[in-house]
Amino acid sequence: MMHKLYALAVIAVLLPTGAFAADLSAPEAPIAMAAPVNETGGIFDEARFGILTGVDNSDVNEEDGAFVTGMLFFDPWGHMEAAGWDRLLRPRIHVGGSIATEGEANQVYAGFSWTANVTDRFFLELGFGGTLHDGDLDIGEGGDGPKLGCRALFHEYVAAGFNVTDRWSVIAHLEHSSHANLCDGPNNGLSRGGVMVGYTF
Repeated sequence: MMHKLYALAVIAVLLPTGAFAADLSAPEAPIAMAAPVNETGGIFDEARFGILTGVDNSDVNEEDGAFVTGMLFFDPWGHMEAAGWDRLLRPRIHVGGSIATEGEANQVYAGFSWTANVTDRFFLELGFGGTLHDGDLDIGEGGDGPKLGCRALFHEYVAAGFNVTDRWSVIAHLEHSSHANLCDGPNNGLSRGGVMVGYTF
């Protein structure tokens, strides 16, 4: 599943958007931003909240209920003002977490996010980092959720969003967490998807 998510991320963010390719070839040209720069002086420039559900249909990875999810973004290196390849070198930073509604794994996570603007309204996004969770580690723990092997996992996501106004956006979000077989124990992973609403400060 992790390899499939990486492939999806590359296809979704880099291939379908001629606007992004043009942006790379003309770094001095002004670009349409997915969200305005934070003008309030606050540390965070965007907040997102939404509901996710498990998206893996296999018995071993099935998760019950929904996951209340929130993310905060800040832009210390000016990603949203940069152009061309410079944007890849200046990701935003995200922190977030998910709370399970029916006893599944809760998560807190952090990492880097890259946004590619397809139009002045539509954007694609890729994020990568790490997460800590409280789910089952091995079969002996007795729960019926995914067995995750380690407390610390890689966490990545892909998203597609639409800016409804200059400040509000609606985002389709797909994420995956696993340890990539880098620690002992099972590696069922967590795969979740859903809809989030974003607000830019």
